[in-house]
Amino acid sequence: MDVSRFFTGLTWTQRAIVVVGLAMSCFHLYVAFFGPPDAYIFRSTHLGFAMTLAFLILPGTRRREIEKPGWYDLALLAGGIAVCAYPIVFNQYIINRIYYIDPLYTRDFVFGIGMIVLLLEATRRAVGFALPLTAAAFLAYALLGTDTSLETLIDQLYLTTEGIFGIPLSVSATYVVLFILFGSLVERTGTGQLFMDFAMSLTGHAAGGPAKVACITSGLFGSVSGSAVANVMTTGTFTIPLMKRIGYRPAFAGAVEAVASTGGQIMPPIMGAAAFVMAEFLGISYLSVAAFALLPALLYYVALFFAVHFEAKRTGMRGLPRSDLPHLGTVLAERGHLFLPLVVIVGVLLAGYSAPMAALCGIASVIPTALLRKTTRGYVRLDNIVDALVAGARNTVPVALACACAGIVIGVITLTGLGIDFTSLVTAASQNSLVLALILTMVAGIILGMGMPTTPAYIVQVALLVPALVKLGILVEAAHMFVFYFAILSAITPPVAMAVYAANGISRAGLWESGLSAIKLGATGYIIPFMFVFGPSLLLIGDWSRVGLTVVSATTGVICLAGGLTGYLLSTATWWQRILLVAAAITLIKPGVTTDLLGAGLLGAVIVAQLLFPAQDIATAERPAAAGSDSQG
Repeated sequence: MDVSRFFTGLTWTQRAIVVVGLAMSCFHLYVAFFGPPDAYIFRSTHLGFAMTLAFLILPGTRRREIEKPGWYDLALLAGGIAVCAYPIVFNQYIINRIYYIDPLYTRDFVFGIGMIVLLLEATRRAVGFALPLTAAAFLAYALLGTDTSLETLIDQLYLTTEGIFGIPLSVSATYVVLFILFGSLVERTGTGQLFMDFAMSLTGHAAGGPAKVACITSGLFGSVSGSAVANVMTTGTFTIPLMKRIGYRPAFAGAVEAVASTGGQIMPPIMGAAAFVMAEFLGISYLSVAAFALLPALLYYVALFFAVHFEAKRTGMRGLPRSDLPHLGTVLAERGHLFLPLVVIVGVLLAGYSAPMAALCGIASVIPTALLRKTTRGYVRLDNIVDALVAGARNTVPVALACACAGIVIGVITLTGLGIDFTSLVTAASQNSLVLALILTMVAGIILGMGMPTTPAYIVQVALLVPALVKLGILVEAAHMFVFYFAILSAITPPVAMAVYAANGISRAGLWESGLSAIKLGATGYIIPFMFVFGPSLLLIGDWSRVGLTVVSATTGVICLAGGLTGYLLSTATWWQRILLVAAAITLIKPGVTTDLLGAGLLGAVIVAQLLFPAQDIATAERPAAAGSDSQG
């Protein structure tokens, strides 16, 4: 393969992006194999790559086109390289000085202030205004609301590993970039098509088949990509038109895809970037975090799957003709081997190795796996691999910048003691009521997550909200998972619901109509965090008999909730049956033998009533798959 192909017909900017992106990916693969250098050197290099790509690729104003930087972008790029190079060049000076005691030189002030300003601007370009404005507000609080000096603030944020170069950026450089590279490589070797065909062959023919395809495909793809919006734009372009074709309302179709894609961040084996940050904060292995997330994630998707099933049965929708669908045996024979890299990652984690080692083994297995079959061998081309590595580097930029910017917030909270003050505030506001404290935390988490990526939203909540929950007696693991969930669910919660926005771009539905449908479909997601706070067995904490009982009752509960909100179980539910189903869901979801028996009784009453007096409704005469009308779902 002629290497010059990569530069043929490209502008100088595009050539620079290829070179920088390829260098970034190769650097992190080298570090993963041979081990990282000093923390400052490693994290500064990681951030330097991210800032360089941000100023090359992302426009600073609406007038500038993507990948066409102006002179001011190049000036910012040069500044970004300089402020990231400073900790590398003066590494020994930074390591040997005593922070908060040794005075800062003028150059420390210049490069420290430059880093903060340039990082805020790069983050604005990458993820929007919400996170930089949040960081700026914390900076203003430190300088104007406390007796913190500018010298101390720069010392904390730039010359220690308690600020910009702290744990969040370390996680981005060590864990996240490798899994993003893995996701980029598997996507370009046909795994995305495998997920789609696999789901289509399993459920495409069933009632409301395309909606069920969206659930399965987005869960599989999201567990690899870790991004709700990217997931919607990848799988939604296929599933949303299919859902509209069989009769789902555009708003409902978009909501299904948004909710399914958002759940990918909580679905093992590969979750969103925040899961790796959680492992670092808790001081446990990533495999333990994945174990905590497994049952709640399955409940989330069970509830969504039954919600779309009940909606399809209630409105009489059929699936797609079997003749239009791929055969499961053929799919597995031609592409089933592409599941192997995922198996490798899980196997390495189960063997007790670290997440970076698992990611590296997964990456190493992608190309040999694609070579196993003639149907996928064509993906193994030098240009395709280079494109995957460059795309992986580009996809890392928002995460790296968000983590570094979140480091500003963490640094200010640590320096000023704001976390302790906030803990006291939450405790006082809730009047030591755990339920009220959880509700306040839920609202705060959703607000903090609006328009902000999951990872920084989670990091801010860990600093501000988790200590208050732990003080009220919640297990620290459950507290972290609680705020993690609501940082994720902000993606489907109006008015700033990024996953819903992305889905609406395909479905052409209104924000509020789609947003309310998403809340209805994702209702279980808002309840599950309360479930594992009061019943940690849902996180696989405790004896197995209790875990088993919790799984059965919680699964039954979320199905009841889906039936009650949708208005269907065995047949269309009357108003009083819907009330009983929701009541059954609440009692089954709450741990305890008494509540489980009460919930089972309420569910039994609804089942008996529907068997004895089945409703005569539209579901008795199913419409053909090509209906395509805007039915009211």
